Amino acid sequence: MNANSQFGRLLADLWSDLQQPDVIWQIGVLACCLGIAWLFSYVVRSRQAHADPTATKAAQLGQRGFKRVAFPLSALLLVLVARPLLAQWHHVNLLSLAVPLLSSLAVIRSVFFVLRLSFSGPWLASFERTFAAFAWAVVALHITGLLPELIDLLESIGFTVGKQRLNVWMILQGIATVLATLLLALWAGGAIEARLMAAPGLDSNLRTVFARLVRAVLIVLAVLVGLPMVGIDLTTLSVFGGALGVGLGFGLQKIAANYISGFIILLDRSIRIGDLIAVGQERGQVTRITTRYTVLKGMTGVEAIVPNEVLVGSVVENESFTDTRVRISLPVQVAYSTDLDRAMAIMIEAATVQARVLADPSVKAFVIAFADSGISLEVAFWVDDPEEGSQQLRSDINLAIWRGFETAGISIPFPQREIRIIDRQ
Repeated sequence: MNANSQFGRLLADLWSDLQQPDVIWQIGVLACCLGIAWLFSYVVRSRQAHADPTATKAAQLGQRGFKRVAFPLSALLLVLVARPLLAQWHHVNLLSLAVPLLSSLAVIRSVFFVLRLSFSGPWLASFERTFAAFAWAVVALHITGLLPELIDLLESIGFTVGKQRLNVWMILQGIATVLATLLLALWAGGAIEARLMAAPGLDSNLRTVFARLVRAVLIVLAVLVGLPMVGIDLTTLSVFGGALGVGLGFGLQKIAANYISGFIILLDRSIRIGDLIAVGQERGQVTRITTRYTVLKGMTGVEAIVPNEVLVGSVVENESFTDTRVRISLPVQVAYSTDLDRAMAIMIEAATVQARVLADPSVKAFVIAFADSGISLEVAFWVDDPEEGSQQLRSDINLAIWRGFETAGISIPFPQREIRIIDRQ
């Protein structure tokens, strides 16, 4: 007797049991098994909440995994123990039906525990519910004996690609297999990336490059391994190669250029995380470098997403490439009657007393030009923390210069115009 006939007989016997009064024994035993399993899982969760934070990472990982499968596994074990005991006096078809359902729940929770180790995000919870519903639907079809008929129907719907005959069931198997191998590849890539990021003697940009290259290679291998496992010949994919090449040549050329530029930036290390750069109208600190774009966080907190192609093809001002020290200058104008030595001394003193201003190179003042309304001066100083911005520092120095000029009686001129009215009468 095959498995489908056995499950069909099980459902028939279960339907017969539901019409008998003693089915209450099966329901009661199953309810007791589920209740004890729930209490056991509650105790496990409570003990983990007060677990030793100094435990090893492997021990913490094992505790988290056991918490995920504590309920279905304990319920499954209790049902397996209770079923032969109850079978001495009553039928146990309801308990036999609970075995594959609890087994599938344990498998689902185990799979998604592994996924949560590699991925995070709100989408994972909804995907877990969808996957659980799909898995239980497959189990239900298998129990009712409808799964083989559905598979036969899907196999009857086929088409030819090149020299190979494909059908819907083969394509679904290929999608499932590729998804499984992709998840495995992404998990392995995440583990390798974590090791690379923890490597002490490796540059941060090189870590990112190697991690992304490893992940890309693993994804390609997952596809190359997954499709042949279900009998899909990889040569059939060559039919789509020409169309994909045309698409990359026209519609995706900007995206491809950004990806290539991203790898160039990461490899030549001209821009790193934490650098303060300016490109075009954008200026900010580099907070993230991806293979497609780079994120600049400006002094106002606004983040600019700059395509990598722009960074490769434009002049980039990097204020912290080889030296974090930058020079800042403030223009000031005084009247022609001003004692310039006294004015320049006040300007130098106003900048020197600031904590962020470096002593070496020293603060200097210059006479820039003889303008229409006054003499243009400039005070120049150096700082080594350009990522902190310069607006507040400029304001403090300007305010100190203003107060020093007021004390010394130095006036700051403003444009004046003289209008003469000529009487021609």
